[in-house]
Amino acid sequence: MTERHARPMGAPEGDGDRLPPARFAYDRHTWKEIAHLLANLPVSLIGFVYVVTVLFTGFWLTVTVIGLPLLAAGLTGARLLGRMERARARKLLGVRVDEPSRLPGRGTGFLPWLWMRVKDPVGWRTVLYDFMRLPWGILTFAVTLTSLFVLWPVLPFIARGLANADRAMVRALLSPSDELERRIAELESDRGVVVDTANADLRRIERDLHDGAQARLVNLAMGLGLAKEKLLEDPDSAAEMVAEAHGEVKLALQELRDLARGIHPAVLTDRGLDAALSAVASRCTVPVKVTVDLASRPAAAIEGIAYFTVSELLQNISKHSAAKTASVEVWRATDRLLIQVEDDGRGGARLDGGSGMQGLADRLDAVDGLFVVDSPQGGPTVVTAELPWRDRAPGEG
Repeated sequence: MTERHARPMGAPEGDGDRLPPARFAYDRHTWKEIAHLLANLPVSLIGFVYVVTVLFTGFWLTVTVIGLPLLAAGLTGARLLGRMERARARKLLGVRVDEPSRLPGRGTGFLPWLWMRVKDPVGWRTVLYDFMRLPWGILTFAVTLTSLFVLWPVLPFIARGLANADRAMVRALLSPSDELERRIAELESDRGVVVDTANADLRRIERDLHDGAQARLVNLAMGLGLAKEKLLEDPDSAAEMVAEAHGEVKLALQELRDLARGIHPAVLTDRGLDAALSAVASRCTVPVKVTVDLASRPAAAIEGIAYFTVSELLQNISKHSAAKTASVEVWRATDRLLIQVEDDGRGGARLDGGSGMQGLADRLDAVDGLFVVDSPQGGPTVVTAELPWRDRAPGEG
């Protein structure tokens, strides 16, 4: 699976991971901090005037029709001010603050769009930041400018102390809610994976129906039509055609059963993972030992994902592994459903190897699962999958 590496929130970027300690000699880091502190006054003045005029006006006009839209527009503008402040802190203070997730567009409808912007926590934190910054901007500007002429030998230490307070305010008020923002980004990505997977499954089902059972049923209808025409003229020939049609019906039914098993097998619904995985293992070209240790059944959605994960892994074993034996183990560990599929084949399986492993990893990741492949050259191959455990609802059987 793809590894994700993230810089810690608020970590400095640019020249080195850490700022050098303050010292009597002026260096470029000190000059950047001085520039930031001197710019605090005009920047904080702009932010304060914006908050007072736009947002307070929108707040007091909420009793009218234009109040809430004006307030929503003001909070959207506050987000832009926050972005500029993060850029200034990144450039002059060397502090890295991740950008918050964007809010959805107007496609959700006007009222949901309006409400989402009115309650936007990122916008409100930026409003608080801009509102409280004016006295701080006046203080830092006055102290820095005075120290530049009067206390210049110790100005680097003064600048470092004031800049550290600025860094703390930026991290506290302008950074996204770490866990919430991370979760939103993951859910947005996972939603795309789920939609793409569902579309691919629908296209596969449509293709299987069109190329298989549908074509066979069309031929069956044509054959029965010809048999009906010959029923009086040539009964023997008509009887042969009916017999052929009977065979076509059996094949069509078998194809429909196979297709239904690929969508959601009846044995899984009726008897659970143990029986369903045993049925899948019996169709594998490699002898498979199945061990399912579950005191109760998980939710139907989790059970279905577990079934299709094992099913596809066993298909890979049949097609690619050249294994002599394989095993499937399923058990529960606290709030996780664990699956381990092992074979003694030639190994070398990879997520990007074209065997559908990456698709399985994406499906499990979309439901907060994990998918790990350990397959050195020469084998054995061990695939471990984890799914969140959810208890089965009463209506699910």
